[in-house]
Amino acid sequence: MLMPTDEKLPILLDTKGLNCPMPLLKAKQRLNKLESGDILLIEATDAGSVRDFQVFADQSGHVLLEQSDESGIYRHWIKKT
Repeated sequence: MLMPTDEKLPILLDTKGLNCPMPLLKAKQRLNKLESGDILLIEATDAGSVRDFQVFADQSGHVLLEQSDESGIYRHWIKKT
Protein backbone atom coordinates (compact mmCIF):
# COMPACT_ATOMS: atom_id res chain seq x y z
CA MET A 1 0.00 0.00 0.00
CA LEU A 2 1.28 3.41 -0.92
CA MET A 3 0.95 6.25 1.54
CA PRO A 4 1.68 9.88 0.81
CA THR A 5 4.84 11.05 2.50
CA ASP A 6 4.01 13.62 5.12
CA GLU A 7 5.14 14.38 8.64
CA LYS A 8 1.69 13.64 10.08
CA LEU A 9 0.11 10.21 10.26
CA PRO A 10 -3.36 10.00 8.75
CA ILE A 11 -6.47 9.75 10.88
CA LEU A 12 -8.51 6.73 9.77
CA LEU A 13 -12.23 6.97 9.02
CA ASP A 14 -13.80 3.60 8.24
CA THR A 15 -16.92 3.99 6.07
CA LYS A 16 -16.83 0.49 4.59
CA GLY A 17 -20.33 -0.88 4.00
CA LEU A 18 -21.90 2.57 3.70
CA ASN A 19 -23.42 3.74 0.43
CA CYS A 20 -23.44 7.19 -1.16
CA PRO A 21 -23.66 9.83 0.22
CA MET A 22 -22.70 8.55 3.69
CA PRO A 23 -18.90 8.16 3.19
CA LEU A 24 -18.70 11.78 2.04
CA LEU A 25 -20.99 13.09 4.78
CA LYS A 26 -19.03 11.28 7.49
CA ALA A 27 -15.76 12.58 6.03
CA LYS A 28 -17.07 16.16 6.05
CA GLN A 29 -18.10 15.81 9.70
CA ARG A 30 -14.70 14.42 10.65
CA LEU A 31 -12.78 17.06 8.70
CA ASN A 32 -14.67 19.78 10.58
CA LYS A 33 -13.09 18.48 13.81
CA LEU A 34 -9.53 18.36 12.46
CA GLU A 35 -6.85 21.03 12.35
CA SER A 36 -5.41 22.52 9.19
CA GLY A 37 -2.71 20.22 7.83
CA ASP A 38 -4.24 17.05 9.31
CA ILE A 39 -4.69 14.13 6.91
CA LEU A 40 -7.86 12.06 6.89
CA LEU A 41 -7.71 8.57 5.37
CA ILE A 42 -11.19 7.41 4.39
CA GLU A 43 -11.75 3.72 3.63
CA ALA A 44 -14.90 2.98 1.65
CA THR A 45 -16.45 0.14 -0.32
CA ASP A 46 -18.70 2.40 -2.43
CA ALA A 47 -17.17 2.73 -5.91
CA GLY A 48 -18.91 6.10 -6.29
CA SER A 49 -16.72 7.48 -3.51
CA VAL A 50 -13.83 7.85 -5.97
CA ARG A 51 -15.59 10.54 -7.96
CA ASP A 52 -17.34 11.96 -4.88
CA PHE A 53 -14.04 12.73 -3.14
CA GLN A 54 -12.49 14.17 -6.31
CA VAL A 55 -15.39 16.61 -6.68
CA PHE A 56 -15.44 17.34 -2.94
CA ALA A 57 -11.74 18.25 -2.93
CA ASP A 58 -12.18 20.55 -5.93
CA GLN A 59 -15.15 22.32 -4.34
CA SER A 60 -13.97 22.45 -0.72
CA GLY A 61 -10.37 23.52 -1.20
CA HIS A 62 -9.05 20.52 0.75
CA VAL A 63 -6.25 18.61 -0.98
CA LEU A 64 -6.89 15.11 -2.31
CA LEU A 65 -3.42 13.61 -1.87
CA GLU A 66 -4.06 10.15 -3.25
CA GLN A 67 -6.69 7.55 -4.00
CA SER A 68 -6.28 3.80 -4.27
CA ASP A 69 -8.41 0.72 -4.87
CA GLU A 70 -7.31 -2.54 -3.32
CA SER A 71 -9.74 -5.42 -3.83
CA GLY A 72 -12.80 -3.16 -3.69
CA ILE A 73 -11.64 -1.07 -0.74
CA TYR A 74 -11.27 2.52 -1.89
CA ARG A 75 -8.87 4.67 0.09
CA HIS A 76 -8.86 8.44 -0.09
CA TRP A 77 -6.22 10.64 1.58
CA ILE A 78 -7.45 14.20 2.13
CA LYS A 79 -5.37 16.97 3.69
CA LYS A 80 -7.40 19.62 5.48
CA THR A 81 -6.55 23.15 4.39
